Amino acid sequence: MKANEVRKFSASELEEKLSGLKKDLFFLRMQHATNQLDNPIKIAQVRKDIARVKTIIRQNQLEH
Repeated sequence: MKANEVRKFSASELEEKLSGLKKDLFFLRMQHATNQLDNPIKIAQVRKDIARVKTIIRQNQLEH
């Protein structure tokens, strides 16, 4: 997911995306703890996506 793609979402869509990413991160961490995770790089990717979404949300708050 790129920042340009995230900027197109509305505020409610960003909140939904953020909650979905947090759930994904939780399940990825749980899989990693039980040695069921095939690609541990996905954890870093999801964390960066969460950071992107939070950054866009904050930028939108400062604009308004």
